Amino acid sequence: MGKIGVFDLENQFAFYGAYHRNPINIAIHMLFVWPILFTALLILYFTPSLFNLPHIEISLFGNDVTLVLNVGFLFALIYFVFYVCLDVKAGSLAALLCAICWVASSFIASRLGFSLAWKVVVVAQLLCWTGQFIGHGIFEKRAPALLDNLVQAFIMAPFFVLLEALQTFFGYEPYPGFHAIVQAKIEAEINEWQEKKQKLIH
Repeated sequence: MGKIGVFDLENQFAFYGAYHRNPINIAIHMLFVWPILFTALLILYFTPSLFNLPHIEISLFGNDVTLVLNVGFLFALIYFVFYVCLDVKAGSLAALLCAICWVASSFIASRLGFSLAWKVVVVAQLLCWTGQFIGHGIFEKRAPALLDNLVQAFIMAPFFVLLEALQTFFGYEPYPGFHAIVQAKIEAEINEWQEKKQKLIH
C-alpha cells in the first residue's frame, strides 16, 4: 500500500483484472503467459555476454550447463527484482520461477543450438500469442491489455497470472482486504469502459 505508478499493485492488478474476467480467457493466460517468457529467455541465451562477463558453469541433473550473463540474464534479473518489489511473498515465488526459467531455458538452448532453438521459439511464441488473442477476441470480447499498456503485457503479466492462480486455488492475497479493493476498482474500470463504448456506438 502507498506505492505509486508501476509499483501500485492494487491499481495495476485492477487494470489487469478488467481485461481478464472470463474464466476461459484466464485459463488460457495461465497456460500461455509463462511459456512466452520462457521461450524469450531461451532465444536470448544466444546473445553475447554483457561487458565480457565470465560464463557460469553449473551441473544440472548430471549435465553441465553454461549460464551466460547476457541480455537474457538482465531481463530475468529485472523481472526478479520487480516482482519482489510488487509483493514480497508472491513476488518471491515469481522471482524463483524466473530464475528457474532462466536456468532451464539456458540448459535447453545449449542442447538445441541456435539453428533449432529459433524455430522452436517462433512456433511457441506464435502458438501462445494466438491463444491469448483468441481468448480475448472470442471469450473476453475485449482487446488485450498490450494495446493499452505495454508494461502490463510484457513485464507484469507473468506475475499477475501467478497471483491470479494463488488467489483462485489458495485464497492468497498480499494483505487483508486486497481483493475486495481490487474488485471494486475492476468494476469501476469496466463501467467506465462500457460507458465509453456506448458513447462511441451512439
